[in-house]
Amino acid sequence: MLFLLIPFALAAVVTLYVVHSSTRHGHLSADHDLSGPQKFHARPVPRIGGVGIFVGLAGMVAVCYLQKSANAQLGALLLLCGLPAFGAGLIEDFTKRVSPAKRLLATAVSAALGVFVLGAAITRTDIPGLDLIVGTTAGAFIATVFTVAGVANSVNIIDGFNGLSSMCVSLMLLALAYVAYQVGDTELALWALAGVGAILGFFVWNYPAGMIFLGDGGAYFMGFYLAEMGILLISRHSEVSPLFALMVCIYPVFETVFSIYRRRVLRDVSPGAPDGIHLHSLIYRRLMRWAIGARDARVMTRRNSMTAPYLWTLCISSLAPALLFWDSTPMILACMVLFGITYVALYWRIVRFRTPKWMVFRGDPRKVPGNEPR
Repeated sequence: MLFLLIPFALAAVVTLYVVHSSTRHGHLSADHDLSGPQKFHARPVPRIGGVGIFVGLAGMVAVCYLQKSANAQLGALLLLCGLPAFGAGLIEDFTKRVSPAKRLLATAVSAALGVFVLGAAITRTDIPGLDLIVGTTAGAFIATVFTVAGVANSVNIIDGFNGLSSMCVSLMLLALAYVAYQVGDTELALWALAGVGAILGFFVWNYPAGMIFLGDGGAYFMGFYLAEMGILLISRHSEVSPLFALMVCIYPVFETVFSIYRRRVLRDVSPGAPDGIHLHSLIYRRLMRWAIGARDARVMTRRNSMTAPYLWTLCISSLAPALLFWDSTPMILACMVLFGITYVALYWRIVRFRTPKWMVFRGDPRKVPGNEPR
C-alpha cells in the first residue's frame, strides 16, 4: 500500500502547491490559448501537472533507498531514463517553443536509455515475419524506440479533457500491475502501482474542476512510463503474450493511428496539424448537447468533465479482454481487431450525426446558466 499512498500524497501536495502558486508563475506555466481547435477551458490554467507526478515517484524512490529496499534501483532507473521525455515536455509547457518533432526525439532518447539501462526491449511479437526483425539487436532497438515514442505521443493526443488521459493511464497501469502480480513479478507490480498513486495525486486536482492540466511534460512522461512497464513485463516473462501490452494501450494507440489515416489520406493535411475532430472532441461537441452555446465558465467546466467518462468506458472495454486473455496471443489479436472495428463504427456514427440516442446527454438547456432567455 505504501507504493500507492506515498506517491499519491506527495503528488497531491506538490500539485496543490503548483495550483496555489500559479499567480507567480502563471505567465509562463498557464495555458492562455482559449481558442485553439483542442482548447476546451474557460480560463488560463497552469499546465505543469507532470511536476507533481514526477516528484511523487521520485519521493517513492527516496523512501525505498532510505529503507534499503531492493526495489529502489528499478524506480530510480525508470525516472532517470524518463528525464529526456519529461524535460522536453516541461520546457514546452513553459516556453511553448519545443516542436512535436523535438519532443518525440527526446522521448526516443528516453526509450533508447530504457533499452541500454533497463534492458527493456521488444524481442518477440508472436507475429511471423516480424519476429525475425525484432530477433536481431538492431531490429529490437528500432522497434522498441518506435513503440515507446508512439505510445508517449498517443497519450499526449488523448490529453484533451479533464481527467481523460490520467485516468486511462491509471487503469492501464493497474492492468499491468495485475498481470505482473499473476506472474510473480512483485517489483514491477509495485512500481506500476506507484505510477497509479502519483497520477491519482494529480487527478484529484484536475478532475472535475480542471484546476491544473497535465501538460506535455506529464503526458509524455506518463506515456513513457506506461510503455516501459509493458515492455519490461513481456521481456521478463515469456508466458505473457507480447501483444498484451499493446492491447492494454490500444485506445490511445488506435486513436493516433486512425488520426494519422484520417488527416493524411482523407483530408490530405499534415498528420501533426491539430484539429478538433478527435473522438473525444466529437463526444464533447455532439453528445454533450445540453450545454451547447453556454457562456458560463462553470457549465463549460462541467461539460468538459462529463466527456471523459465516455472514453474511460472505451478504455475499460479494451482492458477487460486484455486481462482475460493476457497469455493468449490469438485471442488478444482477435480482440484488437474487434476494438478497431468498434472504434471506427462509433466514430463514423458520431461524425455523421447518427449517434445512438442513449449516448446523447441532452438535459434541460433552460437550466444551463448563460442560456436563460433575455
